[in-house]
Amino acid sequence: MANKTSPSPSPLSQTYPINTLMELTLAPDNTIIRGLIYCTDEISQSIVIQRSLVHTTLSSEITVVHAQSVLERKSIELPNSNGDNSQEGGANSEENIKKYGVANIEEIKKLPLPNVSRKALEERERRAIRLAEESLSHVNQKATPAGQKIFDKLLKACNEVVWDGQSILVLNHIRVDPPYTPSECHLIDRSGGLDEHSLERVKKIVGAAAST
Repeated sequence: MANKTSPSPSPLSQTYPINTLMELTLAPDNTIIRGLIYCTDEISQSIVIQRSLVHTTLSSEITVVHAQSVLERKSIELPNSNGDNSQEGGANSEENIKKYGVANIEEIKKLPLPNVSRKALEERERRAIRLAEESLSHVNQKATPAGQKIFDKLLKACNEVVWDGQSILVLNHIRVDPPYTPSECHLIDRSGGLDEHSLERVKKIVGAAAST
């Protein structure tokens, strides 16, 4: 007997039609965002929402939302543009932007997306990867929580801090050994210009971190 298969989900382009004014409720904090559906992308499961802006030199902003983060969606309509509510550039336009994310759907459809520099995006991606790798290198799975806490405090204060096994090496010249107390701080190399004063500073940081 063949197993029943669940129906395939509808394409995002059908669920979120382009140029539709929608209100989305997003996980995890039930954040509500309203705006015009500018486009969707099936591969990344992304929804691109365009919103008008007021009191700024920018005409609109773009927000990218992952489809899985949408808890609830609904289409919304602006007040009748032929009635008293249509006052371009007036108070009602600003009120529409606050409530619906756009002042006038026909006008926002004409607005181009901001210029995007591929080089700038690639640089941001490289920087994000580099920062992520640096953050991972700062975590020692074999260290105790107290040791990791001391490491983080020293890193914030001294910048150049690395793990050497379960010991912490500060500026390549001061070593902090388990159990990470001031008495376990040692000056191991004086050639780099560090002295007892630098050692005492590290001891103070370790002592303060251990007492909190």
